[in-house]
Amino acid sequence: MKIVILAAGMGSRLGNPFPKPLTPLVNDKSIMQTQMENLTQYFAIDDVYTVVGFKKDLIMERFPEVSYIYNPFFDSTNTSKSLLKALNKFKDKSVLWLNGDVVFDAKLFEVLNPYMKQKQSFVAVNTSKVADEEVKYTLKDGFIDELSKSVENGLGEAVGINYIASKDIKQFIKRLEECDDNDYFERGLEIAIRKDNLKVAAVDISAYNCMEVDFKEDLENANKLLRQ
Repeated sequence: MKIVILAAGMGSRLGNPFPKPLTPLVNDKSIMQTQMENLTQYFAIDDVYTVVGFKKDLIMERFPEVSYIYNPFFDSTNTSKSLLKALNKFKDKSVLWLNGDVVFDAKLFEVLNPYMKQKQSFVAVNTSKVADEEVKYTLKDGFIDELSKSVENGLGEAVGINYIASKDIKQFIKRLEECDDNDYFERGLEIAIRKDNLKVAAVDISAYNCMEVDFKEDLENANKLLRQ
C-alpha cells in the first residue's frame, strides 16, 4: 500500500506566503510534520508520496526523506488532477490519501486499519457536525451515495482521509480522468459510485480529533484540539 499527501495547492484562503502544509501549529510543528509523525507510527516512510506544486521546494527541502510527484498545473487544477497524477503511478496498489491540511490524531488509524486490511475502499467521516462549506455525504444500502459540498441533508462531513483498494483503483482512475480540472477528487468517487457501482464505506472517526485547516478560524480550532 502507498500513502499520498495532496499538497500542491496555493492555500490562498489561509493567507500564508508559503504552502499551507507548512503552517506552524501550537505544538511547534507544522501541519505536515505532524502528519508525517502520525503516519510513520503505522506506515513506512518509503511508502509516503507527496504531490507538490505551489512553492514545492519549500516542502521538498523540509521533508527530503519522502518521494514527490509534481503537478505543474497546481494553479489551474484541483485535487482530482493532483490525485490522478499520483494514482497513475500505483495502478495495481491500494492507496491511502489525505489532504495536506488535515490535522488529526494518529489513533484514528485504529479505526481505519481494519478496513484497509479488508481492502474496503472508504472515506473517513465526522458525524458530529455538518458545516455548509464542507464535503458532505449520504448513504444508500450502507455505502456512500452522494459526496460533495452541495449535498443536502448530509449525514456528516468527509475529513480528508481516504482509501481506495487495489481492486477499485483502475475504475477510480478512469473516473478522475473524466473530472473537470477544477473538480475535487470527491467528484471522481461520485462518478465511480454512479457508473461502476463502486462500494465506498463511510468510516466514522468522530471519536478522534481530525479537521481540515482552510481558514484562520480552522487553525485556531486545530490548535485548541492540540492543547487538549
